[in-house]
Amino acid sequence: MKVFRGLSGIVAGGTVVLAVTVAGAACIGARRGFPGPGGESVTWHVAAALAVVAAQVYSDRRQGFAAFFGCLVVFGIAGYLLWAQWWN
Repeated sequence: MKVFRGLSGIVAGGTVVLAVTVAGAACIGARRGFPGPGGESVTWHVAAALAVVAAQVYSDRRQGFAAFFGCLVVFGIAGYLLWAQWWN
């Protein structure tokens, strides 16, 4: 279970880094006058990052099926974010 929680922690951290990167690109784009990610994309990324961190903290503080479920939530939210905002 530690490996699974570790992998979900890496995914959670990557989601946070991605959200910061998208928000930074939006700010730089707005300042320099070139198109960047819009407000909707930034909102999706920040909301997903907050939800993933909450699920990871929940998973880290539980044991058994509850921890496993928290990890699945992390993977599900991160996967949906990538699918909806990057691949689709």
